[in-house]
Amino acid sequence: MLNKMFLLIAACCLILSSCGVSGSSAGNASSNAGQNQHAETNTGANDGAPNGGSNSNAEEDANQQLSEPGYHFDQAYRVIPNNEGADKKVVLLTFDDGPKEKEVLEQLLDTLDKHEAKAIFFVNGYHVQSNPDLLRLIHDRGQLIGNHSWDHIDLKQESADSARKQVEDVQKIVEETIGERPQFFRPPFGSSNETLHRITEDNDLTYITWSNDSMDWDPKFNNPESVVNNIMDQLHPGSNILMHELPWTAEALDELLTKIKSEGYGFVDPRMISHPAES
Repeated sequence: MLNKMFLLIAACCLILSSCGVSGSSAGNASSNAGQNQHAETNTGANDGAPNGGSNSNAEEDANQQLSEPGYHFDQAYRVIPNNEGADKKVVLLTFDDGPKEKEVLEQLLDTLDKHEAKAIFFVNGYHVQSNPDLLRLIHDRGQLIGNHSWDHIDLKQESADSARKQVEDVQKIVEETIGERPQFFRPPFGSSNETLHRITEDNDLTYITWSNDSMDWDPKFNNPESVVNNIMDQLHPGSNILMHELPWTAEALDELLTKIKSEGYGFVDPRMISHPAES
């Protein structure tokens, strides 16, 4: 009898021991499965890394395309696409005769920022000499500096040496102030001759006048409404718009850019326009 009971107790112990081992194995399997699942999740995250790298490469390619010139000026100083597929409905915004008044300048810059537009500010050397902080402000706000001669005089009436000094002294003071030399030149009054063209070529400057005149310099049009109307009446693909650092122009700018965009036009970044050295 005792032998039978002993055998029964031993059998029960063996059964309980077997169950314990099975439970432990199941726990380990579950733990291993969890680890495998975690490993797969990490693998999925790692799989995303190459895609991220691909996106980064795509962004670099896009930036490279943006850095390459996509436009040039024709003989009428209109902005023309280099390639058939490029957008023809663009305008170039320009402002002459500064930098001189901080309040007016900041209003222009704020409006350009609002519309995500870039412009060329054609400066005079004597204004830069008096207001280097305003030149730095234009540069720091991401706009481009152009050369408009030192004294805003008719360079066609000057000797070759005098004309060269008027151009090159501006190149020098701008570089000393912001660390970059202008790449565009606009002659005062649009007045020029072969000598001035050679001087600009010697300084790797792109020579331009304009193809759309706001007439904001004319006393008859010293009001925002006239500035807007004059420009819109002349609007054409590739418009190279002449404006000045003037209070009524700064006041008109927001409405003007809104209307230009409503006509389906964009604002070309002057950095996208070819220069002589790139031609």
